[in-house]
Amino acid sequence: MTPTILITRPDPAGALFADAIRQRVGCGVAIEISPLLKIVFAGELPDLDGITRLIFTSRNGVEAFARASDRRDITCYCVGDATAQVARDHGLTAISSSGAADDLVVRVQSDAVTGPCLHIRGDRSVGDIARRLGASGIPTSEAVLYRQVPNPLSDQAQRLLRGDGPVILPLFSPRTAQLFFANGKGRPKMTVVALSAAVAAMVPDGFDGELIVAERPDAAAMLDVIQRLVDQGKSLETGKRAQ
Repeated sequence: MTPTILITRPDPAGALFADAIRQRVGCGVAIEISPLLKIVFAGELPDLDGITRLIFTSRNGVEAFARASDRRDITCYCVGDATAQVARDHGLTAISSSGAADDLVVRVQSDAVTGPCLHIRGDRSVGDIARRLGASGIPTSEAVLYRQVPNPLSDQAQRLLRGDGPVILPLFSPRTAQLFFANGKGRPKMTVVALSAAVAAMVPDGFDGELIVAERPDAAAMLDVIQRLVDQGKSLETGKRAQ
């Protein structure tokens, strides 16, 4: 039986990822979108005088900055290619570290950035980037410009999870993984595709399904896993019909 893909990313990232899945595996795949977080833009941008580099660890940080400032003359470092593309779409010069928070820290350090830098982030953040860069001699401050507000699963998503059909659950952050598993341990016939080891660590002991960690912490690697799982489901379905 071909699995249903349950997407819990906040919008617009969730809808964009659903479109990417359809482009990769075809429009026939069943997708349910039910964001577990709602992004609320809030907070004040500090004075940017003297800031030589911006740091973004999510597309939401880019969107928050673009809402708060017309400045587009400060080069930015981005955690991954997708975030960097969003920054470029807003007119910023963006450098991608093509990885996770650790890769971003290493890239800024290896480029001999002198700072001061400003990390635009949400109320929850991983990687302790500002402190680590500061400790290495690169002055870095933070600005919290958005909040991640928990959002319950939709009725449709809950019905999907009460069923017995196979489900693919892509998880992109430790926070969404934590929220999803807050009320249970999942169920058999569920495959969790985790963006990274940090996300996978939030899957509880005793999880009855399958856990796969993407080879790289980016959407493209997540799509690779999802395509393989969907293809496997189609093959099994075809084989049963052939019998």
